[in-house]
Amino acid sequence: MAEPARRLATYEDLLRTPEGVRAEVIHGALQTLPSPLPKHSKVQGAIRRFVGGPFDDDDGHGGPGGWWILLEVDVRFGAHDIVRPDLVGWRRARLPRPWDTRPIDVVPDWICEVTSPSNARHDRLVKARLYAAQGVPALWLVDPELRIAEALALNADKRWVDVGRFGDGDVARIPPFEEIELDVTRLFPPLDEPDAPPET
Repeated sequence: MAEPARRLATYEDLLRTPEGVRAEVIHGALQTLPSPLPKHSKVQGAIRRFVGGPFDDDDGHGGPGGWWILLEVDVRFGAHDIVRPDLVGWRRARLPRPWDTRPIDVVPDWICEVTSPSNARHDRLVKARLYAAQGVPALWLVDPELRIAEALALNADKRWVDVGRFGDGDVARIPPFEEIELDVTRLFPPLDEPDAPPET
């Protein structure tokens, strides 16, 4: 006797998750996400400040502008693929007014995932493949443990091409935000200073 077909989860299943539970639907499977560590939140905030500042907040006030850079909003690629990236960006010409829309159905122009030991494989394989298949042009993978920011660009065959890896001490122009120089060290929590010797 054949087993009944698995029911594929949709956005309605996300709406039914308890308040405060972080979840996504990937290939029709509802997946809960662990709460982020403070270092994860620090990196999110720093990218929002140093990228979102000039490209979103300073639009019309001296920055390059032209983008919306948002934290943890629901993006729907299809009925059974709804993700909540750590940071996501759209060029304003493609998404003029996102404010009252959930989920957003427009494919982002840039996604950034801040990895952690519990989700690095998922972000690097499952979600990166989904983003490529859906035509997201640019992906950053930022690892707070290794203190590395990795930038990828989608080629014509919908495969990721390595744009560069950047770490402490690097000041770089990283696509798609190459109009500014980004001090990569400032994305991460301060390095621990050695304990000062006791006063005598």
